Amino acid sequence: MHSVAAPPDATASQSSEATGFVRALTLTDATMLVAGSMIGSGIFIVSADIGRTVGAPVWLLAAWVLTAIITVLGALAYGELAAMFPRAGGQYVFLREALGPLPAFLYGWTLFTVIQTGTIAAVAVAFGKFASVLVPSLSAATIAWLPHMQFTTSGGSIAVGISPQRVVAIAMVWFLTWINLQGVREGKAVQTSVTAVKAATLGLLVILGLTVGRHAEAIAANFAPGHFMGAGALGPAFALTFAAALVGSLFSSDAWNNVTFAAAEVRNPQRNLPLALLIGTGGVGVLYVLTNLGYLTALPFLGDPHGATVMARGIQYASDDRVGTAAIETIFGGAGAAMMAVAILISCFGCNNGLILAGARVLYAMARDGLFFRRAGALSARQVPGVALGVQGIWTTILCLTGTYSQLLDYVIFAALMFYVLTTIGLFVLRRTRPDAERPYRAVGYPVLPGVYIVLASAVAVLLLLAAKTRTQAISGLVLVLVGVPVYYAWRATARRASLPASAGVP
Repeated sequence: MHSVAAPPDATASQSSEATGFVRALTLTDATMLVAGSMIGSGIFIVSADIGRTVGAPVWLLAAWVLTAIITVLGALAYGELAAMFPRAGGQYVFLREALGPLPAFLYGWTLFTVIQTGTIAAVAVAFGKFASVLVPSLSAATIAWLPHMQFTTSGGSIAVGISPQRVVAIAMVWFLTWINLQGVREGKAVQTSVTAVKAATLGLLVILGLTVGRHAEAIAANFAPGHFMGAGALGPAFALTFAAALVGSLFSSDAWNNVTFAAAEVRNPQRNLPLALLIGTGGVGVLYVLTNLGYLTALPFLGDPHGATVMARGIQYASDDRVGTAAIETIFGGAGAAMMAVAILISCFGCNNGLILAGARVLYAMARDGLFFRRAGALSARQVPGVALGVQGIWTTILCLTGTYSQLLDYVIFAALMFYVLTTIGLFVLRRTRPDAERPYRAVGYPVLPGVYIVLASAVAVLLLLAAKTRTQAISGLVLVLVGVPVYYAWRATARRASLPASAGVP
């Protein structure tokens, strides 16, 4: 990894004064944007569902190790693209430059409709859920006098309407949107400070779980011969089961690419973007694996859904899937629930700040290409895409009213994997079509490691289509992408009528 003084091309070299963006993000800020966008509520919750799905401690750890490997491999490949095209929009720009405007639009369309906004909504819903630990009146159920509807689909029951927790979720989304409307410096200040706090909190959870939280009963139950590996047979059926389990760990590690969306605001992006991607994904991956190792030393893996204590319920049946809370309760008793709730609220807050900050830059880039609302392609007086932030907030609000945490994350992962694979394929395309383009950073291990990433991510996506547990959501994600095709041509037609270029390029 190295940097050079010259920019990749003339377009990418436009100064912050020419584009209107402020290059305020340092390497530390960019790394915190990567890590902070990844660390939300998932690491404290999804291990319960993964545990119920895979059935043995070794496969719980394997899910998180494989997820970390996949994520770091993706980050290594994206580093080259980010250094070549350090522009607002990031991955959208990579796809446009490598594969053309249609794949790029389909990514932007899917990002807007479900990937980015769905992730923001899921984390916000989790924020409301954990707020109820501190404020019990925030019940999970929809209150009768509030408007609501219940639907039953092949993917499960969906409650559409307003509940106290969802009101809290929506309030959090709009508060963070307001912060980011004030300017990128305000947004990064929140991101960097909160991410430092929550990374330290997660590290403390690891230390406590591996030291004072160690329970001989849990260690004997989880790591004894015959218990660690489980008794289930391996084969094609288990491969489908394991892939379904990866939804939770992949969702918890997603959004690592968000720093590329804000590339126009990163200082010395040719050096700092690849470094931030590698340091952020690698650091979070290690933290996640260690956190689950801490869970396994503090709590029995197997449990009774009707158990009266946190030890009896174990990891698999932790109350409301709050594994992190259960682990801390074994050390601090009842006070542990409140302590962990505060930690998770901070984590969700920082995660969504990064997602909200970055996501609007993709909508800005699409609008500049004539493929989104025209006004979203303008910067506010505070040099941020204000209209794009507002549109993103409106759609996220709607999603907060239409899904639960688990439903939202199921719809996100398949679509996200599709575009991660396509973007990495774009790296190979650009090596062939633009062999002489300046590359301040070249992907480590090319072509082997990017190829391995494509194979692993594609395999998980295919298995999600085949697994009964995730098939409906995966197909729905695919249909949503395909719906974007006629929408693309409609936007192009609108752009022509308005005398806007359909591929004007993004600063």
